[in-house]
Amino acid sequence: MEGSIGKILIVDDDENICEVIKMYLESSGYNTICVHNGKAAEEKFVEYKPDLVLLDIMLPNIDGIDVLKWIRRDSSTPVIMLTAKGETFDKVLGLELGADDYIVKPFEPKEMLARVKAVLRRYNSESVNKEVLNFEDLMIDINSYKVIYNGEEIKMPPKEFELLYYLASNKNRVFTREQLLCEVWGYDYPGDSRTVDVHVKRLREKLEGGISWKIETVWGVGYKFEVK
Repeated sequence: MEGSIGKILIVDDDENICEVIKMYLESSGYNTICVHNGKAAEEKFVEYKPDLVLLDIMLPNIDGIDVLKWIRRDSSTPVIMLTAKGETFDKVLGLELGADDYIVKPFEPKEMLARVKAVLRRYNSESVNKEVLNFEDLMIDINSYKVIYNGEEIKMPPKEFELLYYLASNKNRVFTREQLLCEVWGYDYPGDSRTVDVHVKRLREKLEGGISWKIETVWGVGYKFEVK
C-alpha cells in the first residue's frame, strides 16, 4: 500500500543511512521506523506490523539473513535486502531465502523509491478476480497465495509463488529470463538473470513435477510450464 498508510521498517546499523532513507520515504508519504540491529528488527516487526521491510545484511547481534529467515517462518511481508558488498553470494542467498528484491549500496534515492513502490504495487494489486489454476495434482490459488501439491499445502515465498503462477497461467509458452524478470518482478528489473534461475531451482525442489506438467528449461532461451 502506498502513501500515508504504507508502513516501512528500515533496518540498518548505519544511522546516517537510516535517516536518509527515512527522509526520502516519508517525503513520498510512507510511515517509517528505523532500528539498528537484528534483535530490535524482530521486536519491532512484531509490534509495528510493517507493509515492507528494508533490511541490511550486515547487522549487529543477529545478521540480516537470520532476520529474513525469522520473518519468513510465518510472514509473507515484502523484504528488500540492502547490501554494501554487491557479491553474488549475498544476493542469491537472500533471494533463495525469500527476499523480494535487493539493493546494492551506495544507491540513488530515486532507485530505492522505485523498488519500494514496485514491490508494494505487486503485493497490493487486486487479485480477487484472478483465476485459480488447477492441474491433476496441483492447485495454484492467486487469491490466497496458496499452492496445494499432491494434497499438501506447499509453503513458498511470494516471489516464488508469483513466478509459478505466471508460468502456469501461460502454459506451454516459453519466456526468456529477461521477460520473466520484467513480468514477475513488475518493472524493468536491474538485476541479473540468475535471479530467475534461483527461483526456478527453489520451485523444482518443492515441486518435483506432476502427472501432466513440469517446469521445463528451454536451452538457450529460458523456461516454460509444460502441460502434456
